[in-house]
Amino acid sequence: MTEKKQVAYRLKLVRGFLDESRQDVALRRWRSAVDNAQLSVENAAKAVLALLGPVGRTHNPATLLRQALDRGAFTNEKSEQVRQLAEQAELLGPAMHMQTDYGDEPEGRSPWELFGENDASRALAIAERAAQLAEEITKGAPL
Repeated sequence: MTEKKQVAYRLKLVRGFLDESRQDVALRRWRSAVDNAQLSVENAAKAVLALLGPVGRTHNPATLLRQALDRGAFTNEKSEQVRQLAEQAELLGPAMHMQTDYGDEPEGRSPWELFGENDASRALAIAERAAQLAEEITKGAPL
């Protein structure tokens, strides 16, 4: 898949998971809303990483974004937005992914016991911001 197609594909995933998170909030499905928000943020970060080349399988793209920033892979104009996106991806990173899927095993709490309305609203807001950043960063990017 070309870089341009990879970016477009990831942005489709961002929008799809974001839409599902919004629907989950409306339906009061808190765990599912957080899960879909996390996937939206993860794919927003991967869409930006796709500007640099193929994106491997990872649930922690924030680390890869930070490494790319450190080596100067983004223009000064885009670097601040990429830094902000990395922050969003850290907030809803792999630990959140594990909790939405498996809960808190040591404490015996299921994923549905871990998340409430405030968690879902916060996760959705983070995903909305990450989606906006990914769209801005990838718009007009040379590929």
